[in-house]
Amino acid sequence: MSETTVLRAARWVDVDKGVVHAPAVVIVRDNRIESVGSDATAPGDSTVIDLGDVTLLPGLMDMELNLLIGGPDGPGGLPQPMHGVQDDPAYRTLRGAVNARTTLLAGFTTVRNLGLMVKTGGYLLDVALQRAIDQGWFIGPRIVPAGHAVTPYGGHLDPTVFQRLAPGIMPLSVGEGIANGVPEVRACVRYQIRHGAKVIKVSASGGVMSHSTSPGSQQYSDEEFVAIADEAHRAGLRVAAHAVGDTAIRACITAGIDCVEHGFLATDETLALMAEVGTFLVSTTYLTDAMAVERAAPELRKKAAEVFPQARSMLPKAIKAGVRIACGTDAPAIPHGENAKELGALVERGMSPTEALRAATVTSAELIDREDELGRLAPGYLADIIGVPGNPCEDITVTSDVRFVMKDGRVYKNE
Repeated sequence: MSETTVLRAARWVDVDKGVVHAPAVVIVRDNRIESVGSDATAPGDSTVIDLGDVTLLPGLMDMELNLLIGGPDGPGGLPQPMHGVQDDPAYRTLRGAVNARTTLLAGFTTVRNLGLMVKTGGYLLDVALQRAIDQGWFIGPRIVPAGHAVTPYGGHLDPTVFQRLAPGIMPLSVGEGIANGVPEVRACVRYQIRHGAKVIKVSASGGVMSHSTSPGSQQYSDEEFVAIADEAHRAGLRVAAHAVGDTAIRACITAGIDCVEHGFLATDETLALMAEVGTFLVSTTYLTDAMAVERAAPELRKKAAEVFPQARSMLPKAIKAGVRIACGTDAPAIPHGENAKELGALVERGMSPTEALRAATVTSAELIDREDELGRLAPGYLADIIGVPGNPCEDITVTSDVRFVMKDGRVYKNE
């Protein structure tokens, strides 16, 4: 038998129009929204939840995070190394379950887990976590898993370069993401797809927090990028590229890669090309303000000091150029559960609060090809609904104070 839930609240937001309506009456049947309005009549057998003085929004989305690293501290409150070799796959997956719960209760009901960069023996831990959450074993967001990030030997997402491991200390297979040359990158993409990945992540340039090449350097050839995009697209999957340097970003766009993560050093010409082609940008801009780089090695802190100011100046240009920008944090580059601070940073860089809400809802839904059922409070859409105080179209910071969370028609938080 179907179940009907009626949510009553002071207000609800139409994120497409940026309009706040009052009051809010949302009727949910099973896991879908049946109606949204101010005066809908609740069926007699429905469960009514009166949420009081809150504003209802679609569930927020984070398009760049990694639930399998970061999160809970170790014994005595000591921080855990993000890429520590002492964590076996089982322990790391349990850590991911904790981070998933934290993320959902912060109001983020859908995420992309973008690329394992740890040794797993070939297991796709984010796929396993996604399945366990979907089956109700753990509380967490809807996960779009990437499996292992595709990276060249010594590339930014090669697990051995985060701690400068000596040769032979951590042997890694093609299935675990290390792929060189066109045949290997094709095999690597096929492996991730075979074992459940729903998006492909590629390391396209150097990064800031790894002992790899310089942040701007392109790490795969143009031919390898084309092969990666071709393999993914033929299987119906999109490709996200870690790309900091301008040359690498342009090579990804030319190869047909769908989304650029970070894009910190993109030039005005490249941003114009992104807008023209329709390439998405997940700018992860808040980490350039708040990432705890003080524990990093001196040479990594030096890279951050050089790159982060350029990244902060890039994003206003991308906004002005009309680039399609989706919300992503790169958590745990910032702590899991603080994802909404990315929206505040987007507003500081030049978005209106409503535009920032769209980046975390409708634009993110477009990025994962779910715009027909996620990202809006509208009839027929999945019942991913959160409640926040105040008016987020005027004060975006209220998205950090989530009072109510419903995902897929089920209530997970109600304060």
